[in-house]
Amino acid sequence: MATPASVLPVEQFISEVDALLVRARAAFDSAHTNEDLESARIEFLGAKNGLLKGVQKQLGLLAVANKPAGGQNLNRAKAGIQAAFDEAQNRLAGDSGRGKRDPQFDPTLPGTPVRLGRLHPITQTIEELSDIMGRLGFTPAHGPEIEDEFHNFQALNIPEIHPARDPLDNFYLQVAGRQASGPRVLLRSQTSTVQIRVMENTPPPIRIISLGRVYRPDTADTTHYPMFHQMEGLLVDRHVSMAHLKTVLQLFASSYLGKSVPVRIRPSFFPFTEPSVEADYFWNDKWVEFGGAGMVDPSVFSAVGYDPEQWSGFAFGLGVERLCMIRHGITDIRDLFTNDVRFLRQF
Repeated sequence: MATPASVLPVEQFISEVDALLVRARAAFDSAHTNEDLESARIEFLGAKNGLLKGVQKQLGLLAVANKPAGGQNLNRAKAGIQAAFDEAQNRLAGDSGRGKRDPQFDPTLPGTPVRLGRLHPITQTIEELSDIMGRLGFTPAHGPEIEDEFHNFQALNIPEIHPARDPLDNFYLQVAGRQASGPRVLLRSQTSTVQIRVMENTPPPIRIISLGRVYRPDTADTTHYPMFHQMEGLLVDRHVSMAHLKTVLQLFASSYLGKSVPVRIRPSFFPFTEPSVEADYFWNDKWVEFGGAGMVDPSVFSAVGYDPEQWSGFAFGLGVERLCMIRHGITDIRDLFTNDVRFLRQF
């Protein structure tokens, strides 16, 4: 059936609307003076004889079923033409203001200060710990965060049946192409792995610290987080004793907390040290647990090729977040990882 002459095809209407939008944008973009812009405004947006008004009148020629689609395209074009006019108006206003001096501007006044960023409190703590231990003769060492079971467990005297190797307590990774019975890899659960790698490649004596991220599937609460940072220290030499360990912990505590701080050690157990102790510092009228320590177990020396009859040593591990929280009075470890700028600006 032929279309009645009084009915305008919706495709033709939309095509005319789109063409008008393109013409209007080009006219406003090419306006170099306010007079040019006003002429273009009257041509396209004039209330009586503007081209947009003329196209709008054609909306009534559309079939009833096509009027919603035609109206949507007309409104889109109207918004686009108005936006092009506003943009040109702002552009010309900016051009006219260039080169003119603000009569209230005083060049002798200080400029607007630039707000600088700052290091995260954990990064600040890591740098300070590294500096303190460096003054005590410890050299920083680094290792991979993805580890194998030998370095994360076996070389540290943690047997296969030990509960610390449970999949529920570690982030084991699936590696493409690995046989089901082959060695597994995981996100390291302790920075002691760095000590093993250093001893494998470095003859004694050694004195190192390792600072870095470790991962354990802990439920996040005020004192636990699935990713945190540790500082591990290791000293291997001849005739090293528990007295040397306590002296280093005492010097570290006094340096970090800023005054002479009492230190106590309590018997404990760790697979890679024998004997093992927990270190506590007396801070703000209470004993605070800082971490574990002890004399390196002879089986660990044997795993890396050291002769335990000739060499002895101590190792200790401290939580970086715990040190940071004690120093700054932070009560919830989650605050350190929420990236709230209002919180971070305090440090």
